Amino acid sequence: MDTLNNYRQIIQKILTEYSQLPYAYGELERQLIVDQTSNHYLLITLGWENNQRVHGCLVHIDIINDKIWIQRDGTEYGIANELVNAGIPKNQIVLAFQPADVRQYTEFAVI
Repeated sequence: MDTLNNYRQIIQKILTEYSQLPYAYGELERQLIVDQTSNHYLLITLGWENNQRVHGCLVHIDIINDKIWIQRDGTEYGIANELVNAGIPKNQIVLAFQPADVRQYTEFAVI
């Protein structure tokens, strides 16, 4: 299996597991949105809580130039840790939500 397809499968598996976790409050749900043609992955939360509309991005991942860019991570454990546990090397993961000058102090890719 080539690296790109391996990354796609790992990302989709991890986000699918997150999408199936139920919320303990409100009328909320998670939806996984995948665009494998352009390598975009979104996990969003939507629904209602206390008569307020909820709609927001929980996780946003892109694959750009064969690296995994985590654009947003609203999970407690950290999607980067999940990816590493699944076998993806840290030097292939960009913490895009961190400023470029801060990334050098992380254990992940510097771009």
